[in-house]
Amino acid sequence: MKTMDFDFKEITSEKEWEGIVNNFPESNFLQSFYWGEFQEKIGKKVFRFSSSDKNDLIAFQAVKETAKRGNYLSIAGGPLLDWEKIKNDKFKKIIKFIKKIAKENNCLFIRFRPQSLDSKEVRKKLKLQKIILSPMHLTADLTLQLDLTKDEDLLLKEMRKNTRYEIRQIEKKGISIEQSKDPKKIKEFYDHQLELAEKHGFVPFNYKFLFEQFNTFVKGNNVLLFSSYQKDKLLASAFVIFYNNEAVYHYGISTDNNHKLPGSYACQWAAIKEAKKRGCTKYNFWGIAPKDEKSHRFAGVSLFKRGFGGDEIAYLPAHDIPVSVLYWPTYLFELMRKKFRKL
Repeated sequence: MKTMDFDFKEITSEKEWEGIVNNFPESNFLQSFYWGEFQEKIGKKVFRFSSSDKNDLIAFQAVKETAKRGNYLSIAGGPLLDWEKIKNDKFKKIIKFIKKIAKENNCLFIRFRPQSLDSKEVRKKLKLQKIILSPMHLTADLTLQLDLTKDEDLLLKEMRKNTRYEIRQIEKKGISIEQSKDPKKIKEFYDHQLELAEKHGFVPFNYKFLFEQFNTFVKGNNVLLFSSYQKDKLLASAFVIFYNNEAVYHYGISTDNNHKLPGSYACQWAAIKEAKKRGCTKYNFWGIAPKDEKSHRFAGVSLFKRGFGGDEIAYLPAHDIPVSVLYWPTYLFELMRKKFRKL
């Protein structure tokens, strides 16, 4: 498909897509072929396009999301392009092409969260194209990341004193760790997630969502489930994805057995060591709440994550591109929901 001086090509081959994505050091699993394949397994339509001219390489994987309030096109971790250097006229043509796909698929808007650090310059670029800040997040934009080029002793030294203590208690408390590639293990993970959802009042992921995601990424040895046990009692589990030299702590659960035990710390420390073994240069704890938002529903787990040290990385937050006037009722609805749920 051609628009102006960009020749966009739809990519269907895993090898070709990964070859393109590998040109972007910042790309993460959300733009991987496996992520798109997983989305197709749960019934969603996926679009992968790439374009290049003499100076620019552009790629994006988009997913059509269906919702009662209106369908939309989501681009998590993308589009992949040089956000600092892309010229406004070229950026405008890229947006025009993505809007064309959205319209052809009856979407009211496009929601994207690029893998670009937040900056005034990039926000200005978006504002010039009448792209607005989304009322809801798409994926984690404020994250905590460990530099895995440091040795284990230094990583431990830079942790909070209490976190370091809990890690040293793992062996003393007789806690063991299991690393699993078995998709069947996701059923137990899902069941405990339901218990936590009921206890803490959040909406859990459904079983198919978790199972298909794990089952897809495990094909390329890109995912592991870390579970901690004291004797035969499950304490905690961590669902970790490995992609493009990065390990991402995507989901986690903790059981009642973990009370006053370092089971969750054991899972994280085991995942960090495995990531180093695989040659990963960073460990991404995924989303955290801003420090000043004590009432945020992720404040508790953020305190746990921050105990491991690392750097807080703020990516450009989710933005929306309206495609239809029917987008605005959705905008108002989500704005109210965000306020009510303290997201």
